[in-house]
Amino acid sequence: MLSVRVTLPASLRAPIERDLRSDPAVADLAVIPGAALDGAGDLLVFDVAREGANGVMRMLRKAGVPREGSVVVSEPVAMLSDAADLAERVTPGHPADGVVWAQLADRSREDSRPSWSFLTFLLLATLIAGIGRLLDQPILIIGAMVVGPEFAPIAAISYAVVRARRGIAGAASLTLFGGFAVCGLVAWGVWAIVYATGAFSFAQATTGPQTQFIVSPDGWSFVIAILAGIAGVLSLTSSKSSALVGVFISITTVPAVGTLSLTLAVGAWEEAGASLVQLVLNLAGLLIAGTATLFVQLRVGRWVSDRVRERRAVG
Repeated sequence: MLSVRVTLPASLRAPIERDLRSDPAVADLAVIPGAALDGAGDLLVFDVAREGANGVMRMLRKAGVPREGSVVVSEPVAMLSDAADLAERVTPGHPADGVVWAQLADRSREDSRPSWSFLTFLLLATLIAGIGRLLDQPILIIGAMVVGPEFAPIAAISYAVVRARRGIAGAASLTLFGGFAVCGLVAWGVWAIVYATGAFSFAQATTGPQTQFIVSPDGWSFVIAILAGIAGVLSLTSSKSSALVGVFISITTVPAVGTLSLTLAVGAWEEAGASLVQLVLNLAGLLIAGTATLFVQLRVGRWVSDRVRERRAVG
């Protein structure tokens, strides 16, 4: 279940209250007239089944509530309510499968914007990955995969493509590709300085059987990225964040950038090219899979919503 708080002008309250009362996915509706201090407005508080949230959000948006007031959606830690349990039972679908598009849109807008924390984590992950390749330590490569924050803008791009949000697509693309470029260049400079001091040799930077997979891109790299992209998007849309760790350690984006920076610094052009191919294969697989998964979820969700509306109209 989701908890929703709505502030709106008193002139909009009656039709929205009527629609909420008639929606079986809504429970525990409370109306507090004149509660909004910022302008003459009322407050509505209710719970809604996750599977039915999109219909409610669509109704509120169509009524102009976001323009005249506000809508806040939250997920309660626990809920004890027979009415809420009934709303979940009568709403078609399973709570874990419900995609709340308003929630995803808000997250995508946030993840699409570049930030110092994003660049810092990405740079640290890139340097860790480079060290992992240099020392031939898979555990460091895994650590770099987990630290890397790149899946957030990848998911934002997928959402923007499916929902035709050009602003989000542009900002997320700049964050993703610009972030990789900046962090790759910085790491390249760091490794060039360290290499010039004689801290490691050309052979050390270009050999390592345990991390050789980074510079050995093939069809399986693309297949794994496709599977990881599907799992990652499903994890985000179903709020199963624990699965994201598995996604992070399945993709070779950050290790490819870290190895690319290291090999460019020592002049290992063949391995640098292979790292770049690995990066392109992984990004392509993630973006294609993420976009396709969200597109299917959108179509299935609309089909279910249409069937529910038809059933209510007949009933």
